[in-house]
Amino acid sequence: MSNAFNQAGKRKTVESMTYHGTTTVGLVCSDGVVFATDTRVTAGGFIAHKKAKKLLKIDDNIAMTISGGVADLQYVADTLKYHTNTYRIEKGRPMPVKAAAQVVSNVAFSSRLYPLLVDVLIGGVDTTGGSIYNVDFFGSMNREKAIATGSGSPVAYGILEAEFKEGMTTSKAYPLAAKAIIAATRRNVATGDHFDVAILDSEGFRELSEAEKDKLLAQFTTDN
Repeated sequence: MSNAFNQAGKRKTVESMTYHGTTTVGLVCSDGVVFATDTRVTAGGFIAHKKAKKLLKIDDNIAMTISGGVADLQYVADTLKYHTNTYRIEKGRPMPVKAAAQVVSNVAFSSRLYPLLVDVLIGGVDTTGGSIYNVDFFGSMNREKAIATGSGSPVAYGILEAEFKEGMTTSKAYPLAAKAIIAATRRNVATGDHFDVAILDSEGFRELSEAEKDKLLAQFTTDN
């Protein structure tokens, strides 16, 4: 997560935009979806915050992970929450996951000449089952089964590609998502401090407790 403006106060060009920090993971399971993120925020080589929230509940059935410029991400998240709340009030049911991803895609695309510095995962459960979409700062939207974003994503992908299997349950997937994030915190300097994990299924949104995360940390931390 980084600042979208340079030292002169001018917005950075697309060519100069780089993502600093963050590793996020999303997995689609047979009974829902799983998200995991680290908690470190960097500003260049400076650790600006150690306990940032990069995993956000949007509605009972939808969540998102964030990577990029903090102000831009807050704007996107607030806009999406507004639309999901309005949809629930007007329709009497939660917004479908694909529609939520399309909202973010439209917001990003509408700002394409002065791009919002965002790269987000939007996922959850609706009548079609679990799904996850990746939306970048130009508004490109791709449906994914297993994905990692951010500077630590190459490390996370090493874990996911070796161990993720389509159709696995959330109970099997959330330790894998945590393992991928923990591996990234050990190998990527812009990723670290701690991690968050959330499960979305037919019962709604649930984040792992600190005790559950401590257990996973002990399980996957080694001296290597």
